[in-house]
Amino acid sequence: MNTIRTNLQLITRSLPAPLLKVGLSLLGPDCYKSLVLDINLDDTTCLKLATSKALGLGIIAGSSVVKIPQILKLLNSQSAAGVSFLSYFLETAAFVITLAYSARSGYPFSTYGETALIAAQNVVICLLVLRYQGRTAAASVFLEGLVAAGWALQEEKVVDMGMLGWAQAGAGVLGVASKAPQIWTIWKEGGTGQLSAFAVFNYLVGSLSRIFTTIQEVDDKLILYGFIAGFILNVILAAQMVYYWNSPATASHAAEMGNEPEKMVNGSSTGALTSKPKGLTTRRRG
Repeated sequence: MNTIRTNLQLITRSLPAPLLKVGLSLLGPDCYKSLVLDINLDDTTCLKLATSKALGLGIIAGSSVVKIPQILKLLNSQSAAGVSFLSYFLETAAFVITLAYSARSGYPFSTYGETALIAAQNVVICLLVLRYQGRTAAASVFLEGLVAAGWALQEEKVVDMGMLGWAQAGAGVLGVASKAPQIWTIWKEGGTGQLSAFAVFNYLVGSLSRIFTTIQEVDDKLILYGFIAGFILNVILAAQMVYYWNSPATASHAAEMGNEPEKMVNGSSTGALTSKPKGLTTRRRG
């Protein structure tokens, strides 16, 4: 073991300056020395920090594409069936507030960076849903209001940190409330429609990982409780996705996950079968 450590140290102690700066910025001087220079794998505190940083960066990387399948499903089907605008609107509002709060609080970017990427994708989804619902005027109002709110939250003269703290408390409630309309829509329609399975299951994993990274790096109960509540509701959404997987009111997830469906097409505005047998309905199961 000592021989391996000695050989690895020849590499870790001669890293290029750019990698050295990245390592120091992520781990800090103490943990960088312990894990990278000394290769001390018994330092559990620094190992937890390194794990948290790796998870955080992984979440940010994954968030750059997490809603792309949902966007593609909407574009391909030209339908917003099963997708709740209210759910995405509330989630976007919560993310915009959290992004401003975390940035102005000086928290590490690895603990909140995905909010900016997911919020941007949510905006696209909201605009598509409104378009396919024939509400183009509402789409313009939504976009203009979002830009104005984002600007105001970043300006200390408009919204001070005290007010922003209260807004963050409200954002936690919004984040939880954002899942309720989607859960209700799925139950009411008896299927998940054009809702993306990829997005739902990735959200589930991401929210669980965020609980760990928040505990490790951010001493802020407002942020932590929001992630815990969000994870619980993501479990419900994932359970619905599994329960309604083969429902007639569910657009095929088999094609989305890489397997061609036998009878279902993705272009239907209702998620129905191409040839509907007599007596088949789209009422909810159970």
